[in-house]
Amino acid sequence: MSGLTEWLSAFKELHEKARKQQLSEGERATYLAAREELARALLAAQRISAPAGRSPRQVLRISRALQVNLDWSIGADRALTLDLSIGGFGTLLAKPPPADEDISFALRVPGGGEPVRGKARVVEVKAQQGNARVSFAFSSLPEAEVERIELFLFDAVLAQLAG
Repeated sequence: MSGLTEWLSAFKELHEKARKQQLSEGERATYLAAREELARALLAAQRISAPAGRSPRQVLRISRALQVNLDWSIGADRALTLDLSIGGFGTLLAKPPPADEDISFALRVPGGGEPVRGKARVVEVKAQQGNARVSFAFSSLPEAEVERIELFLFDAVLAQLAG
């Protein structure tokens, strides 16, 4: 098992350098490939496959409760996420926002300073007793914000693997 332990140790080192924006070009390529490999392994362990045209990193979703403020044309809400990916998030709301408009959001990502702000659209609503589980997809987030979210996702994955 030392192979996996060594690989994870090397990945953690690259991840810390990425977090500090200290990767060389070659290290960045290695790190991005390693993120893809780790995401693929996690999806395989969960028996989930990435749909055609989507990479494992795009499909990887973690369960995390993060504060998110939502604003739409006829209301606003503050909630906690149920899960998060680089493509969006899920949450429970008393009443879902309209599905036909972009929703403004501010997502508090630990260790990231200012919240990630952007637009999202409703992609799924599952009515439950007394509330609704609403899934949102990010709408054209800047690359720097996607990277902040992805770094947080892999922080969480590494913490879980270490625990």
